[in-house]
Amino acid sequence: MSDAPTTGMSLGDYLRDRRMKLDPAALGFPQERRRTPGLRREEVAQRANISPTWYTWLEQGRGGAPSADVLDRIARALMLAEAEREHLFLLGLGRPPDARYRRNDNITPRLQRVLDALDPSPAIIRTAIWDVLAWNRAATLMLMDYGALPPDQRNILRTLFLDPRSRALQYDWESVARFVLGAFRIDAARAGAAAEMEPLVHELCQLSPEFAALWRDNEVPTGPHEGVKHIRHPVLGPLAFEYSAFAVDGRTDLTMVIYNPATEEDAQRMRSAMGEP
Repeated sequence: MSDAPTTGMSLGDYLRDRRMKLDPAALGFPQERRRTPGLRREEVAQRANISPTWYTWLEQGRGGAPSADVLDRIARALMLAEAEREHLFLLGLGRPPDARYRRNDNITPRLQRVLDALDPSPAIIRTAIWDVLAWNRAATLMLMDYGALPPDQRNILRTLFLDPRSRALQYDWESVARFVLGAFRIDAARAGAAAEMEPLVHELCQLSPEFAALWRDNEVPTGPHEGVKHIRHPVLGPLAFEYSAFAVDGRTDLTMVIYNPATEEDAQRMRSAMGEP
């Protein structure tokens, strides 16, 4: 095996730096007679359940590239955060780790303020399985009053296939449903959330024959997650929005979707509906 490519700090340097920042006493190791701070190499190896010799070689830059499994064990042993784990993989294998979905429904006040600042452009934050976690006032007006729904019902697929109000917004419901389902497949797979999406898919297959039929088609969109969305609002009438999806920095499990009014007329109608000049 050839050594994995590295830039700047080497894998060995990074392992040594992280090891020396851990508190032995907090992890159940004795503190006496330690010449350097942090854990010893054999203690990291013990926590990672790998050979002390193999771990020593990694710190010394010997033995070639480690496997992804070994890096995962070391990441846990060194108590690395997700960004640190990704950096470890980039140093050790020259690539990020495979996706590992970790559901976290907490939205920071900062993210909510970002959404609120986007009014009158509707905006939401959703998970990889398309649960809506946060939204602004414009989204409540245009899409759905998510605050009126129980938290476990705030799912875009659930409302699209089961709520007549959501269906009535769409000019071409089947085309929208096909696109949404395909984009959902991609997002869940990319985030490593296959296991988390299975209960939702199973439930919707039972409740909606249309969902079951479209799900069996296994279609995925070939274009980007952006375009123009046309809706027929029950109060405002026809509206058009340019929509784009963005990753949320530091949260691989979240996506922000923004709907900008496509014309000044659409924007003015949104502002008027929200009581803005």
